[in-house]
Amino acid sequence: MFACRLPWWRSSVTCKSWQSGHFVPWGSCQMLTVKGVNTTVGQEQQAGMKEKQMLEDSEMHLARRDTEALFQEQPKTGNPYLEDTLLQSYLKTHLPLKVLEEMHQNLERFGKRLLNEIQPLGWECELNPPVFRQFDAWGRRVDHIHTCLAWRRMKEISAEEGLIAEAYERRYTHWSRLYQAVKLYLFSSSSGGFSCPLAMTDGAAKVIESLGIPGSLKNAFDRLTSRDPEMFWTSGQWMTERRGGSDVANGTETVARKQPDGTYRLYGFKWFTSAADSDMALTLARIADAEGQCTQGSRGLSLFFLRVRDEQGKLNNIQVQRLKDKLGTRQMATAELWLQGARAELISAEGRGVAAIANMLNITRIHNVIGAVAAMRRMISLSRDYACKRVAFGKLLKNHPLHVQTMARMEVQVRGAFLLLMDIVRLLGLTETNLASEQEQLLLRLLIPVAKLYTGKQASAVAIEAMESFGGQGYMEDTGLPVILRDALVLSIWEGTTNVLSLDVLRSLAKSQGQVMAVFLSTVKKKLELASGIKELSPAAQRAQEAIGSLQQFMTNMGIGRALSMELAARDFSYSLARIYTGALLMEHAARPGASPTDTCAALRWCHQELCPVAAESARGSYGDKAVVQDSTLVFGSSRL
Repeated sequence: MFACRLPWWRSSVTCKSWQSGHFVPWGSCQMLTVKGVNTTVGQEQQAGMKEKQMLEDSEMHLARRDTEALFQEQPKTGNPYLEDTLLQSYLKTHLPLKVLEEMHQNLERFGKRLLNEIQPLGWECELNPPVFRQFDAWGRRVDHIHTCLAWRRMKEISAEEGLIAEAYERRYTHWSRLYQAVKLYLFSSSSGGFSCPLAMTDGAAKVIESLGIPGSLKNAFDRLTSRDPEMFWTSGQWMTERRGGSDVANGTETVARKQPDGTYRLYGFKWFTSAADSDMALTLARIADAEGQCTQGSRGLSLFFLRVRDEQGKLNNIQVQRLKDKLGTRQMATAELWLQGARAELISAEGRGVAAIANMLNITRIHNVIGAVAAMRRMISLSRDYACKRVAFGKLLKNHPLHVQTMARMEVQVRGAFLLLMDIVRLLGLTETNLASEQEQLLLRLLIPVAKLYTGKQASAVAIEAMESFGGQGYMEDTGLPVILRDALVLSIWEGTTNVLSLDVLRSLAKSQGQVMAVFLSTVKKKLELASGIKELSPAAQRAQEAIGSLQQFMTNMGIGRALSMELAARDFSYSLARIYTGALLMEHAARPGASPTDTCAALRWCHQELCPVAAESARGSYGDKAVVQDSTLVFGSSRL
């Protein structure tokens, strides 16, 4: 574009000294007209030298001036632990003093390592995604997935920091799971995508532990939970097949054939296998009987353990078809795999694979929440620093009230999501150490899908809004901001979409025959008791109480036998649970001794929104038969009904 436009001081030069955007040496022109004066070759050369110098000086000055005009100071953050005042206040409120002191020292040290070592490695992972080489130079099939050195270093650091081990060593008893979650939260946005294989590794360790760590899996469990980089394993989770989606009961086609030695050979196609460079995997398959027939549906699924490669690094009768070309999480190898007799071990009871994998799904969904909260916190931290440096319309962004208002709204979202995450991992820690009551276990079962679906949506919205706060720079790849957005977008899809998880919430209600809802309501009311007595928080407490009443009235109106209406309401119902419970957590945090005005403000602002959207939509007739017809007409038109 610029090559076609000549500066005004060149407009009278008749020689074509500008060709294809480059200067042609002045000596190549034999005659030249400058400002209408004819010159000889000798005079032309002398004049040309002077004009050339003048032009170069002018261009250099312009280049410098343009660079200075476009220069913006890069946003930077410090130690992520020390800068996270909400995290520190939460730990101070809930942890025993001795545990707090030890964790504080370790987290401060870890924060320094994140800043100085891990963040640069994470960027290297982004710049050097995995590469798949199917054949070697001599035509032999090798199916080699090459990952960069930084990615492999992330695996070592994960072991050294005990990012999986912390949850299973339980040196802080029931607080161990919370401590692990805090470290993963700090690690996630700097990990270069390595938090994803860690999620599946944690889930696999949880499954093996729930099975009692049988002797055949003892080595695998020890490696999954090791602090030794040379010993540490990561695990894959191979569920999705060609039909895709969360409907594994009807979409799983992989067949398992029993061998004389008691092992199995797996045959099938795994369409989406994250962390394909992992050391092992857990996968579902259907066991074939003597006639080769398999039971269909979820009752036909069993859970298997397999090593991806043998001791020599050779694939376990697995062929890599290709790496997936994804929008985000490009740092991690996700592949399509053919299982062509992969040797595997049955680890669940036959036909009980879905039940056995439930523990893994709970853990990976919690990791999804961790990633969502971490992405939001990272974007807001960068946006906040940028607002203190960027001048627009004559003043810093932080001095523009509208800009700060937008950031404040994002801050309220991440604060709520953070407290929801902390409460879930607190409940998980109690459950894992047999300290949770039956009511707390029921509450955990409900909150995991609620938190996963809601924070996944929050992360996408906050990441987009935060990117906008940087203006055009937010759209530039080399700022590192777009990758945060791309990676956040998967959080509402992976481990169950919003609608799938909303239906899972309904199943948890039905399975408990209403008990879980009673526990939810009583827990929220208990959290609101203290806030109701504090003048500053009473408006928020009042709105939460009204939302609870609306929720109860909605459930009464739904009654029995309105399955379709309840299915239509599932998403709004789950949102209502998330907003009400998170509001109660924010008020509980603001009501504690030593709470700051910021804590109170966050609780009040959270409760300004519609806390029970399901009641509001029900009043509008959004879940009736008429609404079903209208929805279909809007989407497909009357001709396709």
